[in-house]
Amino acid sequence: MANETREVSPGPNPKSVRTKDGTVLNVPEHWVLVPPGDPGLTRRVKKAGPTWTVKEKRGRRMFSQGVWTDGAVVSRIRAELAIERANPAYQKKLDTARKKREQDQEVYAEEFQRAVEHFLNFAPRYAQLGKGLSYVITEHGIAVGSGTVARTARIPIEKRAEAATIAWLRHQTTEYDDMKIPRVKGMRREVRRLLAERSRRLLDTYRKGRHVDPQSCPLSRALAP
Repeated sequence: MANETREVSPGPNPKSVRTKDGTVLNVPEHWVLVPPGDPGLTRRVKKAGPTWTVKEKRGRRMFSQGVWTDGAVVSRIRAELAIERANPAYQKKLDTARKKREQDQEVYAEEFQRAVEHFLNFAPRYAQLGKGLSYVITEHGIAVGSGTVARTARIPIEKRAEAATIAWLRHQTTEYDDMKIPRVKGMRREVRRLLAERSRRLLDTYRKGRHVDPQSCPLSRALAP
């Protein structure tokens, strides 16, 4: 079975894994665990195969726990990478790629903030507040690696902006984070739906330009310095 590439979950002890059908497998004696954190090493190790990729589900998300594979293969690839990374040309390539990512991030930040501001659509008397709120939501949502809806490319940016705004309002202007929600299927989804309706009513107040008491408005309090 060691010659078969698999995606597994942690086993009952550090040197075992569990397959998708629940079978517990002992890790081959000569295999080592390559921890997450070095994408270049992980890619090459997987390409060299066979490997057992360990993933653990926490809540609704999957987290990598590393990749098991032949220790001799890992040692060889690490040595090859060390030589490549010592070359000045490699560092120059990294710097160029990093600069490109930073530029792309800046462009996306501006595009996303405009989308949030458009979704907010505050009345003229609250336009400056809307601009400030769009900045706060953007800064929170688009951080690389944040895993927020603002980082997904599966839905249009308009929907991302809407979802990110509602999520920010849920955490910042409601009691959601302190709620004791029963572990009943669908209950958390229903709570989020109800809080989203409350957040939309709050936004509607600003969209229609109604008078707002800063002392009692949860949005004003959340944005207060």
